[in-house]
Amino acid sequence: MSEPERTDADRTQVFGTPGPGPDPADQQATTVHPVAPAPRHDTAPEPVRSVAADDGPGYGVDRPAPGPTTWRPPVDPATTAPAWSTKPVAVRRGDSFGALCLLLAGVAAALSLLLPWTPDGPTGLDLARDVVDQARTDWTGLFDRGLWQPGAVLAGGAVLFLLGLLLLVPARAHRTLGVLALLVAGLVVAAVLVPSYDRDWQLGTFDLGFYFALGVAGLGLLGALKALLTGPKVR
Repeated sequence: MSEPERTDADRTQVFGTPGPGPDPADQQATTVHPVAPAPRHDTAPEPVRSVAADDGPGYGVDRPAPGPTTWRPPVDPATTAPAWSTKPVAVRRGDSFGALCLLLAGVAAALSLLLPWTPDGPTGLDLARDVVDQARTDWTGLFDRGLWQPGAVLAGGAVLFLLGLLLLVPARAHRTLGVLALLVAGLVVAAVLVPSYDRDWQLGTFDLGFYFALGVAGLGLLGALKALLTGPKVR
């Protein structure tokens, strides 16, 4: 029995390519995770309304928000402040020039003891003995006989010498010693001016001892003013 003859349509239906079907790749499920939006940095800060702006016009303005500040560690006064004072302090020191003047005044008074005060007259040591004797009997006689003048020069020279030693002691200022030295020097100046005035300022009538007495007055006055006018030195 012969096989029925097939047409072209039957051959196409049997051996033809299958029709388009679903793609397996399209059937795979894809899970999509949402990505968080990146933070946006605005270039211009938003204006901040001042609290005082609610009080009415003219009391407040809109100002931009403050920008980022640099962080700094807190300041600890216990560790950063120095343990010593930063204010200027007075330096303790001695007054060498004033001390030198007063010491020389004392030396001049000592030298006047060995020299005559007037030509062919008594020395300073003789005058000192007369002062002591007169003070023991009647001290008012010192002014009647004019013995207070050599006594003031000799005693003042000794006091100025001691004050000169004290000026060498370091201190912030020596104005107190300067005042004392000025009082003593003023007494010595009066003691040499009075006899000079009595002799009409004729210094030729005096001898070498009196010239040293003049040196006691000048050096004592100079050293006293130096100590009095020199203030404390700060640094």
